[in-house]
Amino acid sequence: MTAGASLFLSAALLFAALNWFSKQRAIKVLEYVSKPTTLTLLVIVAVLIHPTDGGVRAWFVAALVLSLLGDVLLMLPKEQFVGGLAAFLLAHVCYIAGFVASGVHWWAVALALVGTAIVVAPVARRILRGVGATEPGLRPPVVAYLVVIATMLACAIASGNAFAIAGAALFVTSDSMIAWDRFVGPFAAAPVGIMYTYHVAQGCLVLSLLH
Repeated sequence: MTAGASLFLSAALLFAALNWFSKQRAIKVLEYVSKPTTLTLLVIVAVLIHPTDGGVRAWFVAALVLSLLGDVLLMLPKEQFVGGLAAFLLAHVCYIAGFVASGVHWWAVALALVGTAIVVAPVARRILRGVGATEPGLRPPVVAYLVVIATMLACAIASGNAFAIAGAALFVTSDSMIAWDRFVGPFAAAPVGIMYTYHVAQGCLVLSLLH
């Protein structure tokens, strides 16, 4: 990793920690600054590092930019949930494209997808029941999102890249917490837990470009 990339990665970690603090203490002004700044810095890190595959990096940068858009939409005073959902869905599509560009085997993806479905299905079913009971109009986009993020995790597993696997698994964890907190029932650890797992996930996916 270049010196510049290391510097920006350290700055991203600092702003991520500020964001976790803002969520813990409910400091909106600090959240509005720290949340988009963290992803902006990770975009810069992805641009500055020397990846093993430049084509994969291009897809990952696109995913990070879309994630930044999703972050902004989800933190607006009048939350744009569907818009944020769409932005992150497209981000996962870009991550999938990046993994495909890295040369994953489809048979490996298929096997990983079966395993992922077995693990994720119980939580997904509970979330979908919650969606149906509280906001039934959101059921189709939530189903689409679940399919796409499960595919992203399967592609990460098929890549065999430890950082990618960790990042994808943490992304699924973060999004599962968001969905559970919104559609099933709020829980105290959600605000900080969601952002902690999300930021570590994105950081791991960026670092996976080096391996």
